[in-house]
Amino acid sequence: MRRADRLFQIVQLIRGRRLTTAAFLAQRLEVSERTVYRDVADLQRQGVPVEGEAGVGYRLGAGFDLPPLMFTQDEASALVAAARLAQSWVDSAMARDMETALGKILSVLPLAARASAESIALYAPALVLDERTRTRLQTLREAVQSHHKLSMDYRDVAGAPSQRIVRPLGCFYWGKVWTFSAWCELRSDFRDFRLDRIDAIEVLPERFRDEPGKTLAEMLRRMQATPLKPVPLQP
Repeated sequence: MRRADRLFQIVQLIRGRRLTTAAFLAQRLEVSERTVYRDVADLQRQGVPVEGEAGVGYRLGAGFDLPPLMFTQDEASALVAAARLAQSWVDSAMARDMETALGKILSVLPLAARASAESIALYAPALVLDERTRTRLQTLREAVQSHHKLSMDYRDVAGAPSQRIVRPLGCFYWGKVWTFSAWCELRSDFRDFRLDRIDAIEVLPERFRDEPGKTLAEMLRRMQATPLKPVPLQP
């Protein structure tokens, strides 16, 4: 990769994240962390508002933007493939948004690149998820974004029912099933729930704020610290 391309990629990677470490940049760009430190220093000297420092992380200052980019033929093909696969595994609202976004991307491509991207021979079944699971997934995804608590009737692996009040944190796809992670107020701990074991779900008017020890980031840190003991699927 040319150095100019690498500097451009550094800006792109930093702008898409809240805080980006040199280790992450080095891994993505396949260079040393020392090279990243030098590149970031050069960007700062050129007036790019990269904030932060080595050993902590970087972020892009407000108000900085780059001109629109043109996708390469391979990049456009990758987007089409990703959208086709994902549309079978997400809720209906997000699948429609994907289709709209993809149409906007393809509409600005040169004719040859667009034809090549649309003809990629990679497909997924149209109805992988049943409608009930799609509806559950959309409800959960929107509750995560809006920080609304949920009331839920749930069955564990043995079929035993329970009622929970949870703070939804994120949805995860494991190849066969969707789960969502939450802070369970009944157990006062993190729990993972399978969507196909939810009998009923209600979005409550009460919202929650991120609190230390109850966030998705904290849950992921626990999982990384104990890889052999994942958050249990059965409470």
